Amino acid sequence: MAGDANTDGKEVLFTITRDHLDTGLRGFPVGTCPISDVDPIKGLSYGGIPIAELAHLDPEEVIHLLLRKELPDAAKLAVFHGELLGQGPLNPGVLKLLESFPRKGHPMKWLLGGLVAMGMFENAGDYRKDCLRVIAQLPELVAAIFRIRSGWGAPIAPKPELGWVENFVHMLGAPGASPDLTRLLRVFMILHFDHGGGNLSTFVGKAVASGHEDMYGSLAGAMAGLAGPLHGMANQECLRFVKEVAAEIKDPTDLEEVSKYVENRLATGGVLFGFGHAVLRVEDPRATVQYALGEEIAQNDGLFRLAVSLRTAGVEALKKRPKVSNPYPNVDAVSGTLLNACGLTDETYYTVLFGLSRCVGIASQIVWERTEARGGKGMPIVRPKYVYTGPAVKG
Repeated sequence: MAGDANTDGKEVLFTITRDHLDTGLRGFPVGTCPISDVDPIKGLSYGGIPIAELAHLDPEEVIHLLLRKELPDAAKLAVFHGELLGQGPLNPGVLKLLESFPRKGHPMKWLLGGLVAMGMFENAGDYRKDCLRVIAQLPELVAAIFRIRSGWGAPIAPKPELGWVENFVHMLGAPGASPDLTRLLRVFMILHFDHGGGNLSTFVGKAVASGHEDMYGSLAGAMAGLAGPLHGMANQECLRFVKEVAAEIKDPTDLEEVSKYVENRLATGGVLFGFGHAVLRVEDPRATVQYALGEEIAQNDGLFRLAVSLRTAGVEALKKRPKVSNPYPNVDAVSGTLLNACGLTDETYYTVLFGLSRCVGIASQIVWERTEARGGKGMPIVRPKYVYTGPAVKG
């Protein structure tokens, strides 16, 4: 049990029994993380600062916090902005490779291929240098993926002096995008930058780096973990769910009608996408921030109004079910709806936007584990033990 002490005076954080095996390491303490944390009640924080207090800052300020462990003053922010500018544009060879990718491939496959290509053209062989470079250049890669795969036209040359998100929106050049897209993505990126040390994509990225793979290969591994429907694809599934409900509900603000739909869905074995969380026992503060933002930038959007109704109806219905440990909305409950409202209507790209953001936090954690942990020695290679349960060995 947590807090117990063993016979030699060392703290015992966890007692492992056979029942804990084959459970996906859920809840197992395997390391330390000084960058971000997810508390069941307080929610997500970066460097001890609640995410709600960070959500509306400049993204570069929060990136600095993740990398340098402090929010910068104006002078330090100016220096950091200069460091990002100094990384230069993406190597043209990476864009040329993107042109050869099959359009039918999922955008996350494009992101994986793009990261691997960046590693061949951009790799400095230094975790700190490559961390800064990949953070600076990844918006250009993701914008190019959108434009080339969607047939929007040739990639748009970067203007990094605009700002990290502002430059991304400029390079995206999304047809029909709302003027509020930049405002939304500034918040969206900050909310998704990091999420503790043990979520699948972060853990995979750090595990790959523990074998001394470079930053680009490690992030490619992390993004492969993010690509699955149980992790990063949840945001696109939530939008599809809201659209599915919208096809059955005439008035998205009719709470009684929405509640009937929710109760019937649960009674027939259906799932409410965007509700519940592996750690949290309250509404995800990231969802709370997004609902409030939606009231300012998407208040008249039908799908957003339905998401708001589902927020109430879903919690009320799930609270009636004693086996549900967390009946509240999570970050994915409304993020896709807001992206759709601001003009990014193809939900197959939503996980790529998640990946663009999350690579910042994962890269920051990789730098810490490889160059700062254990007094600068770095974390050892990940090598968990598996208990053999096959036939007895002969002889």
